[in-house]
Amino acid sequence: MARPVIMTIDDEPHVLNAIARDLQAHYKSDYHIVKARSGAEALETVQEFKRRNTPLALFLVDQRMPSMSGIEFLEEAIKLYPEACKVLLTAYADTDAAIASINTIDLDYYLMKPWDPPEERLYPVLDDLLSDWLASAQIPYDGIRVAGTLWSAASHNVKEFLARSQIPYQWLDIERDSEARELLEATSAGRPRLPTIFFPDGSVLVDPGLHSLAEKLGMRTPALRPFYDLIIIGGGPAGLAAAVYAASEGLRTVVIEKEVAGGQAGSSARIENYLGFPKGISGADLARRAVMQAKRLGAEILTAQEAKKVRIEDPYRLVTLDDGSELSCRALLVSTGVRVRELEVPDIQSLVGVSVYYGAATSEAVHYQGRRVFVVGGANSAGQGAMFLSRFASEVTILIRAESLKKSMSQYLIDQIEGAENISVLANTEISAVAGSDHLETITLENRLTLETVTIPADAIFIFIGAVPHSEVVADIVERNELGFILTGPDLNKDGQRPKSWRLKRDPFLLETNVPGIFAAGDVRHGDVRRVATAVGQGAVSVSFIHKYLETV
Repeated sequence: MARPVIMTIDDEPHVLNAIARDLQAHYKSDYHIVKARSGAEALETVQEFKRRNTPLALFLVDQRMPSMSGIEFLEEAIKLYPEACKVLLTAYADTDAAIASINTIDLDYYLMKPWDPPEERLYPVLDDLLSDWLASAQIPYDGIRVAGTLWSAASHNVKEFLARSQIPYQWLDIERDSEARELLEATSAGRPRLPTIFFPDGSVLVDPGLHSLAEKLGMRTPALRPFYDLIIIGGGPAGLAAAVYAASEGLRTVVIEKEVAGGQAGSSARIENYLGFPKGISGADLARRAVMQAKRLGAEILTAQEAKKVRIEDPYRLVTLDDGSELSCRALLVSTGVRVRELEVPDIQSLVGVSVYYGAATSEAVHYQGRRVFVVGGANSAGQGAMFLSRFASEVTILIRAESLKKSMSQYLIDQIEGAENISVLANTEISAVAGSDHLETITLENRLTLETVTIPADAIFIFIGAVPHSEVVADIVERNELGFILTGPDLNKDGQRPKSWRLKRDPFLLETNVPGIFAAGDVRHGDVRRVATAVGQGAVSVSFIHKYLETV
């Protein structure tokens, strides 16, 4: 924690220097002494302290200053630091104003000038006030703070990015926290924009894109070299596993991840069936461990950078990034995974990020304490999300189109759901309508067998309904099936014939596409079994085929 501030303000330089000298002599080991020559100058400094979340313990202010009196300054300053001690320095003629301010601004004390000797007329008074302040002062949070509202999609995106990156932050809800609202108003020149992010160094980002935020956090850095043995597009379990094995075997390797490493698995609240973690592990924690391991072995991880285009200049494969730069390689692995399929319900799009979420949205779950939420989907990710949400919400309802969970969910999750008192399952049910102005208020459920409908209150919806492949970056280069999943190995052969574009004498390797040297692993592949362990296995195995390919070029 930074040392708390004692601020003194006086327009007469010799008086200001004298009081600052006396304060330094007695308090410099425990407090940071700051002086200002006017109320306006002091207010700017106080606003900067608030942006930095610096603790401010005491104002010692001269009453008779031009432009802004001491009382006028304190009236403004206490809006930002209401708990700070307030002491007025007065002349004899100002005592009536000082006494009146005890009621108007809750003045703690007024001191007559001169205050000499300070050992008798200054320090005892301030010691008592500071002792009381220390006894009740709350230690301020000295990390990143995000000011916004629960009903702001942009605020949700920032919180989710920070949470998945495992970067600590403090959430300031301006609708529920008047002090946060005043901080935002003091910071913004006009109408506040959300979210506003305050950093410990005093800098502020207003409604930033994730690329700008990543750059500020030091996560978005340029590649160290223009050429690699292996470029991996996608930092999910498959891509990270490939990075670990490739780097450990001496290949110059870089991973390009457009959001946060971990992929769809990284947003999972808890993975309980992954080998080696008997108590389960969160997707974010698994991704963090994998990133550390890959970096330790020599792989580069480019976060919040998107691969926009892939082109071929044999024997090289070239990748264009979103900043226009280009990287080249000998071999390319596409492990871009999938995204959750969108729920097709009228008017739902306007509520996405503001009480309707795709995935577990772990950053938002705590805000639904004691509320009623719905989970749409019947696969493992939906079950894991429901179990996580049940720790906060009073009622979690899983909606599935099928007769039961047995065909799509692991038995261990079904057993946990059945044992949770606040989770229920509605089979043969889907959402046909939603309603709400700035956030979700009601949903309409339809029974698929009887076609009966019912409209009920709802606070939030969390959606897990199938997958759409992230294969657009190579859509014009490699062969895909009708759903967009990438074809590899034996799936490329038609009627026993190799792909028409294939010019090599050998067949494509197991994870190789119709373009030699471009491989695919994980959920983006056609026919893949969507399990974390499967993705990790494919990522690891792909490196052995990449080695075989590199031996031929």
